[in-house]
Amino acid sequence: MASGKGDDARAANTRPPVEDNIAERVKLEREARGWSTVTLAEKMAEAGHPIGQSAIWRIESGKPRRRVNTDEALGFCKVFDMTLDELASPPGQMANPVIRRLVGQYVELWKEWRALGKSMDDVQDQLNEYTKAHPDQDVMVRHLLAHELDVASNGDFHRHKGARGRLIRWLGDYFPAAKDPDTADE
Repeated sequence: MASGKGDDARAANTRPPVEDNIAERVKLEREARGWSTVTLAEKMAEAGHPIGQSAIWRIESGKPRRRVNTDEALGFCKVFDMTLDELASPPGQMANPVIRRLVGQYVELWKEWRALGKSMDDVQDQLNEYTKAHPDQDVMVRHLLAHELDVASNGDFHRHKGARGRLIRWLGDYFPAAKDPDTADE
């Protein structure tokens, strides 16, 4: 049996499942972050893998979908902070864009919190070095920091889950004791 031109065209448009997985994952990851195709194109350019907004749309929604080249796949991996295996795997249960967006937001906030924690540790180290060089001001520095944290947190800093144990240990007895709400007015 001879094959006609229609058979050749269908064979040329047959894509391996991994390419559909990548296209679905790109759309899923973009939507999970609340990004437009324009935003994703900008982030890809910043990562050194430029691609147009319309090309992203054709990858995600085109009929037929546009194929993703290796450079673009590597760019998507950078931008979405994932491995090539993750990008090419079936979206499966992770297809819920609301959950992916929330998880993505949480991870970004965790990264910020971690970076801020390192910055706080650096400032605490500077305060510690200052009080070592000026021991006569040690009590004043610790009282001032403890007081300012207490005021900034409306007296709740000691119960805050984000309170850094290192800081609490450094402040020691200089930090105001936890106030018992039942005896606060006495």
